[in-house]
Amino acid sequence: MKTLATRISAVAAAALIAAPVFAADVTLKLGHLANEDNSWHKASVKFGEELSALTDGRIEVQVFPNESLGKEIDLINGMQLGTVDMTITGESLQNWAPMAALLAVPYAYKSLEHMDEVASGEIGDQIEAQIVESAQIRPIAYFARGPRDLTSNRPITTPDDLDGLKMRVPNVPLFVDVWKTLGAQPTPMAFSEVFTSLQNGTIDAQENPLALIRSASFNEVQSHVNLTDHVRSWIYLTIAESTWNTLSEEDQGAVIQAAATAQDYERELFEQSLADDRAFLEDNGMTFVEVDADAFAAKAKDAVLSNVSDDIRPVVEDLFAQ
Repeated sequence: MKTLATRISAVAAAALIAAPVFAADVTLKLGHLANEDNSWHKASVKFGEELSALTDGRIEVQVFPNESLGKEIDLINGMQLGTVDMTITGESLQNWAPMAALLAVPYAYKSLEHMDEVASGEIGDQIEAQIVESAQIRPIAYFARGPRDLTSNRPITTPDDLDGLKMRVPNVPLFVDVWKTLGAQPTPMAFSEVFTSLQNGTIDAQENPLALIRSASFNEVQSHVNLTDHVRSWIYLTIAESTWNTLSEEDQGAVIQAAATAQDYERELFEQSLADDRAFLEDNGMTFVEVDADAFAAKAKDAVLSNVSDDIRPVVEDLFAQ
């Protein structure tokens, strides 16, 4: 014979089984290229948590790192077709919106503060408006990217020190022309080949953000990090315009509020990562070298201006004048 407690437990269990499971009203799929340890991924997860809290769980964000939803261009195309809701993207959008090239112009931004001023100001507003109109993708927050610095086996403080330096650059005409103008011998090369090429002396130097210098173990084959900071850039957290238009005005406000929180959170992670990466590289034998940034920018200016499109050249000229 069942006891009263047993009968109550059975009734409670049956009630739990029968209880409806409430799913989110809206599920947003956010795909990006970074791994789970990257600050962009962590900020994306933070965005989802904030948005769920602001909407009492009505909107859920599913985050897919490591290109698991597709590569960057595939995700952009998917957003335009309505099969993807969100991604993190940047100057790739210049294929539709020429002003997006301003996100990563060599020597255009003298400091992180200068870059923030541009990204959050009138120029940033113009870039975002063009992206919405031409690409049908809406930027809702931006994340800073680590400045690109030059590594070598000797200190480089002025452009004159680059004379004859064989260095790897990405296969981007702008980068090739800028470094050639500065006096180096740039060699386009796949990133996967850089470590071995540095090791065997095929090249003498390379340039990348500190995070990549660290993760690629370049400290094992390079002795100096020259703080050229030649490219400062940012990247957008975006939502498809078609998805945006399905949201109520209240939910759109929640998306913007959650994105602002994610942006602030990512900046904290970003600044900490810069400090951590520098400390790691110094602890593992690399010497950090201050450079004459004005001399580098002045010598690179003509090469930069000759490689940017007519659409953004006046803006770039103004940035250099500043």
